[in-house]
Formats: sequence, structure tokens, C-alpha cells
Amino acid sequence: MRSKVLRLGFVTTMMSAVACAGSPSPSPNLQGAEESAASPTDKNLVVATGGPGAANDEGAPVAAQKAGAPRGARAAGGDGVAGEIVMGGAHDDALAPPPPPVVPAQLGPWTGGDEVDAGFGAQSPIPVTAADPSWGSPKALVTIVVFSDLECPFCARALGTLDELKRIYGKDQLRVVWKNYPLAFHKNARPAAEAAMAVHALRGSAWFWAYHDALFSHRLDSHVIDGSLPRGLSRQDIDAVIAKGAVTKKIEDDIALANLIGVRGTPAFFINGVLLSGAQPVEKFRAIIDEQVAAARKTLAAGTSPARVYAVLSAQNYQKPADRPGASPSRPAEDTTTVWKVPIDGSPVRGKTTAPVTMVMFSDFQCPFCVRASGTVDALAREYGDKLRIVYKSNPLAFHTRAEAAAHLALEARTQKGDAAFWKAHDMLYAANGKLEDADLEAIATTLGLDVKKVMDAVRSRKHVALIERDQNLAEDIEATGTPQFFINGRRIVGAQQPEKFKEIIDDEIKHAEGLIKKGTSAAKVYDAIIKGGKVIVYEKVTIPAPSRDQPTRGPANAKVTVQIFSDFECPFCKRAAETMVDLEAAFPGKIRFVWRNMPLPFHSNAMPAALAAMEAWKQKGAEGFWQMHDAFFKDQSQLDRAGIEKTAASLGLDVQKVGAAIDGQTYKDLIATDKKIAEAAKISGTPAFVINGYYISGAQPLSKFKKVVSRALSEAK
Repeated sequence: MRSKVLRLGFVTTMMSAVACAGSPSPSPNLQGAEESAASPTDKNLVVATGGPGAANDEGAPVAAQKAGAPRGARAAGGDGVAGEIVMGGAHDDALAPPPPPVVPAQLGPWTGGDEVDAGFGAQSPIPVTAADPSWGSPKALVTIVVFSDLECPFCARALGTLDELKRIYGKDQLRVVWKNYPLAFHKNARPAAEAAMAVHALRGSAWFWAYHDALFSHRLDSHVIDGSLPRGLSRQDIDAVIAKGAVTKKIEDDIALANLIGVRGTPAFFINGVLLSGAQPVEKFRAIIDEQVAAARKTLAAGTSPARVYAVLSAQNYQKPADRPGASPSRPAEDTTTVWKVPIDGSPVRGKTTAPVTMVMFSDFQCPFCVRASGTVDALAREYGDKLRIVYKSNPLAFHTRAEAAAHLALEARTQKGDAAFWKAHDMLYAANGKLEDADLEAIATTLGLDVKKVMDAVRSRKHVALIERDQNLAEDIEATGTPQFFINGRRIVGAQQPEKFKEIIDDEIKHAEGLIKKGTSAAKVYDAIIKGGKVIVYEKVTIPAPSRDQPTRGPANAKVTVQIFSDFECPFCKRAAETMVDLEAAFPGKIRFVWRNMPLPFHSNAMPAALAAMEAWKQKGAEGFWQMHDAFFKDQSQLDRAGIEKTAASLGLDVQKVGAAIDGQTYKDLIATDKKIAEAAKISGTPAFVINGYYISGAQPLSKFKKVVSRALSEAK
């Protein structure tokens, strides 16, 4: 049996964590998908939507995974160099000050310089047009094009740098242009981008920047997106603009452009075409800007008009991704020969069990590429008849907000009326072409003759979530996180490819199956025989010491599963993962013990004092005191300076003087150093990181990944 070690997370180069990187929403990070496109509008080359599992690394640039390389905990978010994390308690809302109230955006420092590019900017390899929100003059000596994500903490950090640069250079020397690059694992980034671009369409650049600032001032969710709208604009106004389609197309074009020019994370800046990745110090920006100011003046002196300076200099400075220092070799051709072990597991089936070829499809009812591929699948079913069996696996992607609801409808149709009803629902959902609101689903259910109330109850209660998560877990295991993906007798095709590509593999597999049947394999067992030796995932395990009395713990001491968490109180991804740990504990009540291991990162100035204070809380009040302080720190990471730590300590009834002494005297530095050494020995180099009965997970991964590994650990512990 072939196997592949799965490292749940990704490894990045050891730089300061200054950027979020990953698959944008909905930009595929897949072979043959948008990043291969010749231009942002070459739709023939766009064949798949990338899922949240595609290179969700923080840090710039992203490095290839290598055996023995440090495990940077950055997948789906994580800070570089190792650290620890723990669960936070929802019951401690009163322990930290409430977040600032959400108020409508107001014009601020981005006012002024709201001029429109005359058209010369479109001639740049990084084109700038009137459709882009901008600040500063189109005739400015330097243009910074920013690819950003409104939920990315490093983009928020870079906001202050841009403000400072704007102050230093002014609108006549500096122009800032916004491009959208919402990452798939930031579930609110795409809705925020749509709302922001709608504000731009309605009110112009100045109000776009005002709204942009308001969104970055809060933890992003739907309440913040709607509550921060400028006065006089309603959610209905925004939806009306989005419904026209131009906003969606603009975001898609930005994503396609980003992929084309090699953007792999946020924030990314092109300064007159010179790439600078991540929330770098202002000095790094100034060094490039000053060089470009001098170059622009020379260009002007040579006779170039001010309006053409950006197009000329960006064309001179821009390097194609393959030409950049350290660029990785070209992506190899798609592998369609490897056979993956893809079980049917009772999923909806169209076709006979005796078919020589089984095609398993992972799909999403809201994915436009799945819609396109559905026509090809239907044509193949008609052409091959009884020789082709088709199996459906649900993989609704997080940034497709109605995809899961549609999946529940289809699965409920199957529950009520069998596989035939499922496939009728399947066809109607794709025919809806993305119109999947409740009213649309009710209409489909009515047409199918289903019990509409039961259908909508299933949608609202997420009745079939266990089946959907099972399919999604399988998709992760076989590296099929984007949609659509197809496995033809285990052989993979990614995206809405041409029918000929499918036929080539199907014809080959028919011959393969006929050969097996001649040798004695029954027709009904051919598929099982073919995938029996298929590629499987083996989760990576690491060895770290069992917890001792020196680590704070939570949960039963005799629990069958121990989750050791390496974390940093100032790491934004540790905060997110701490919330996931609460959900994980709720999913397995009484079955998990959580162990905290400190890993304050050197570039987080408040992380070490916070770790020392939390350990002092543990000394004073035991596990309860530690976890209360842990929860308070993650509740509001803006309160991790000395005053904030002391305020939190006082609110918890701790001896504040002793807490201060523990910080000043580095009382627990040896214990913290021991945790760091354990991480280093296991090649854990980023936060958050988790070791679950030896299984290693890197980064703030989705709850489903943790549940899958815990379930495996529980089954092995019996």
C-alpha cells in the first residue's frame, strides 16, 4: 500500500511572521487553475476553485515542505518560531474590557487626493484603473499597489505603515492603490471585500478608505461589516450593487491578477512594480520609495509625462514570478496516473455497481467551475452508459456561503426519496447557477415533490453535517480541498477540464477493468480491487515528553487523549485556535486533557511578560487561576502591556505585586525555556502547534481537522 505522510499544517521560511499566505477566495491554488491563467480575464484557463486547505501559510515567502525542516505553525494561520496555545472559556466575558463599539465609518486620514487615473496606469504589468480604490495623485512619483485582505491581522498592522508613508511623502509624491486578495481561510474577508467595493462604487475612494479603516479596527464579522457602513448606506444598498455583478467581477479580476503576478500572501505591495511582501518596517518601504522617487525624477527629466511615470517605471521594475530570486521551479504536469484510495462509503451513486469505471466527484453546488463541469459529467454519463458509475462527495467551501445549505437539500432529498431524488436535486441546484437562497431551495424542493418543511428544517439544523464533514475529511486526506475534483478509478483530474481529458482516462480504465475481470475479479469488485493498493495518508507523529507537574492542564488526568498546545499569548492565530479548543472540548466532553506549553515568540514583545504572569497566576490559584488569565489574555490581546497585565491580574483577585515581581525577576524563565527546547527538539517552530497523542497539527486549523485526529486517537486508545 502506498502511503504519504501528512503534516497537518505547512512549513514556511523562518522569517518574522509578517504576512498571511494562502489560497484566496475563490482563487484556486491548484494545477490548471486561476494562477496559471495568461491574464485575469482568460476564463478558459480557470477550471477550479481552491479550498481552505491550499497553502494556508503565514509568512512571506512560502517555502516548500521538506522532511526535517522546522515545523512552522502557520497553516490556516500561525506565527513563526515555536509557541503554545490553550483553550479559552466563553464564561469569562467580564474579565476583559469590551471591544470598541461598532460605529459607521467616518472620513479620516485617507481623504484628499481622490483623483482618477487617466488610463495610462492600465498599461502597467500591474494595471491600475479607475475601478481601483486609490489615494494620491495619478501623477505621483511612486505608486504602491496593495494586495490585501480585510481579515488579515498583518494587513491591519501594515495600515499604520501606510498612514506614516502617506504623511511623509504626501499625495503628490505617493499614490496608494487597493487590490482585493481575500484568503479562503478568512471566512469574512470575501463578504467584507464585496461590501467595501460596493461602498467604493457608491461613494468613491475617500469613503472606501474610511470604511476600510473601520473594518480593520474590529475583529471582522457580519455585524462589523454592516455596522461600519457609512451613514446613509444600508445593507440593502450594498446588496443591490453587488447583485449587478461588477463588484464580484472586480474582486475576481484582482485575485486572478494577483495569481498571475505571483502574489501568494497578504499583504503584498508593488512599489512602482518592486515587490515587497508582508507587514515590513516603514524603513524597508522608505528605502524602495526613495529609490523610486529618484528614478521617477530622472524619467521626468528624460521627457516622460507625469501621468505615464507609473506605467514606465513599473514595466522596468516588475519581475515575473519565475525570474525572482529564490523562485521555485515550474509546477510539474498534473499527475493523473497515481491511484488514490477513495472509498464510496455509501455516498450517492448514479450507475451500476458492475460498471468497470467509477468516477468519484468532490463538488460544491455554489462553485461556478462545478457548474461548468456538471455538463461534462452529464455528457460522459450519456456516452458511457452502464460502463460508468458516478459517485458524489460533498465539499462545500467555506467562502461559498450557500453551498452547505444546498448540500443539505440534496442529501435530504436522498433521505426522503433515494438516490434518484438526490441526482434530480443535484441537477436543479447546478441549473440554479448560484441562486441558492432559502426561497430558491424551497422552490426546488417543491418541484421535486419533497416535504418542504422537512427540507428547510434539515437546512437550518444542518441535519446532514456529519455526512458532509465525512466527505470533507476524506477530501483533506486525499488532497482534494478545491472543487471540482474527480477520481476516475482513483486517478485524479482537477477542475472543469475538457471532456477529452476525462475520456482518455475512462477509456484506459475500461481496458484495465476488463483485464481484471478476465483474470477472475467479479465486475462488482473491480473498483475495490483497483483502489485497494491506492495512495493513503499517514498522519505524521512526533515524540515529545509526557506532561509533568510543571505544565498547567485542563481536563481529566486519565483522559484517553492529551492535547499538548504550544502557544503565545500575543499570537493572533493562537487566539483563534484557543476558541477552537473550546469547541473541541465540547465535542468530546470528558475525553480530552489539554496541556499548556509556553512558546512566546521573540518578535512579540508582550508575549514573554504575559507567559510569566500566567504562570504566576497558576502558582497563586492553580489551574483555575491560570486558565482564567489565559482566557482574559486571549479575550483582548491589546491589553498585554504591563498596565493591561496588572489590570487583568487585579480583576482575577491575584496578588498584583507578586505578578509584577514574576515578570521583573523572570521567575518562570527556566520552565518556559524547557517548553521551547521540547518544541525545538520536535522541530516545532511556530505557534500555535498541537501534539495530540503524538499526532502533530500545525496552525489554527479548522475544528474538523482536530476532531478527525482526536477521533483517530480515541479509536487507537481503546
